Amino acid sequence: MSKTSRVLRTDGEATYNRILDVAGCLFASAGFAETTNKMIATQAEVDLASINYHFGSRNGLYQAVLVEAHQRLLSIERLQQLISTPLPARDKLRQLIQHLVQSTIGEQGWHATVLSREFLAPSSHLQSLQQTEIPAKLPFILNILSEITSIPVEEPALLRCLVSVVAPCAMLLVVGPNVSPIAAEIHRMSQQDLIEHLYNFAIGGLEAVGNSRLTC
Repeated sequence: MSKTSRVLRTDGEATYNRILDVAGCLFASAGFAETTNKMIATQAEVDLASINYHFGSRNGLYQAVLVEAHQRLLSIERLQQLISTPLPARDKLRQLIQHLVQSTIGEQGWHATVLSREFLAPSSHLQSLQQTEIPAKLPFILNILSEITSIPVEEPALLRCLVSVVAPCAMLLVVGPNVSPIAAEIHRMSQQDLIEHLYNFAIGGLEAVGNSRLTC
């Protein structure tokens, strides 16, 4: 590869990432409907053609922002790293919950707000997550839950366990601190206290479900 080609590729990646980050910030603050390509181009210091070149359209850009937001919330690389550790499944679950809490209410960028907006008022663009990020990550989490409960991954009962574990963490994402006084109070709580509560709540339910299958 020539030096010129390397420079062009580096510049293109930098432009792509700058547009993505600016768009994420604007979608988070104003929402998809109120954010125009012109606003994004102005803040990213690019021309309008650059958005279409890198993302195809504003819809394509928004879908790329959703995917990036989900990756910042929980990346496949993080899940792969967690699964590959020799830790017991219960410790893996604790680390997973810790990561989700820190990604939703800790120090964060625009990703949590963008996802919160989309989950509260789903659009057709949510399919970009349902078709890519979510199916790719589910097997890792199901593997952890299967280890704890001894429920085979393919059984529907494990999906019910998944909902019970993930839903409380998802609520932290959806219910932002400005939604209600109760939500604000939760967001002011110690992260460690929240992590321990969510973990104990999850592990108690998982163990109960696993034990009930043994006694049937």
